[in-house]
Amino acid sequence: MYMSKVIGILAGSLRKESFSKKIAKAIVCMAPEGIEFKIIPLDDLPVYNQDFDDENRVPDSYVAFRDTVRAVDGVIFVTPEYNRSVPGVLKNALDIGSRPMGHSVWNGKPAAVFSNSPGNLSAFGANHHLRQSLVFLNMPTMQQPEVYIAQVKELFDESENLKSGETKDFLKKAVNAYIDWFTKVNT
Repeated sequence: MYMSKVIGILAGSLRKESFSKKIAKAIVCMAPEGIEFKIIPLDDLPVYNQDFDDENRVPDSYVAFRDTVRAVDGVIFVTPEYNRSVPGVLKNALDIGSRPMGHSVWNGKPAAVFSNSPGNLSAFGANHHLRQSLVFLNMPTMQQPEVYIAQVKELFDESENLKSGETKDFLKKAVNAYIDWFTKVNT
């Protein structure tokens, strides 16, 4: 049905037991035929410093990250919320990928934002702050369905698998909606 495409998934958390990482793993299992989901880790990225690019001292982790993002066809961001905004690690990844100026690896890649929190607000603030950055990065972003996942701590079993139920069904529908939208944007 779809031509073979690779969609990168970035989970905006470094914590071992990160709910965003667990959601990213669940999404990987939802890939339809012809689509590969690839989790892109953020764990080894030093804080962005323009001197690295200006002085030709770019860390190997930046080079690998930029090459990986450049090679994907689209991106799903899975983010928690820190202080009503995106976690620093995710913002850092956006900055690293957007530099050096004029060589952004994000440019034109269709995106989706899936936010989550252990509480009821579902990381609404992070979701919308991230969308502001994606506008500047020229990443068309899926508008509907909006994906806000509340009470995320209740959604996984003891084996860290997403439990069956309304949220799993909604997440699958959101993934399918993104793939349908992604396909339209890329034709």
